[in-house]
Amino acid sequence: MEILKNIIIVIYLIVCVALVILITKQSKEDGGASGTIMGASASNFYEKNKGKTKEGMMKKVTIILAVVFVVLTVTLGIIYVI
Repeated sequence: MEILKNIIIVIYLIVCVALVILITKQSKEDGGASGTIMGASASNFYEKNKGKTKEGMMKKVTIILAVVFVVLTVTLGIIYVI
């Protein structure tokens, strides 16, 4: 059980570092409060294909790493209780 705990901690640390790096590299893309009130136009070519750009891929990877982070956090919490 101790080996499994150490492996999960190493993976957890790698995910944490990768998540911090990805979050700091991303640019702010929303318009803030004015973008929320006025709405954004999704009819242009860039908005429709945003997921295929570098920024779109970074956003997807960030979401995936965040989910992995949460799962590992819960897993480590369960392991340390046992």
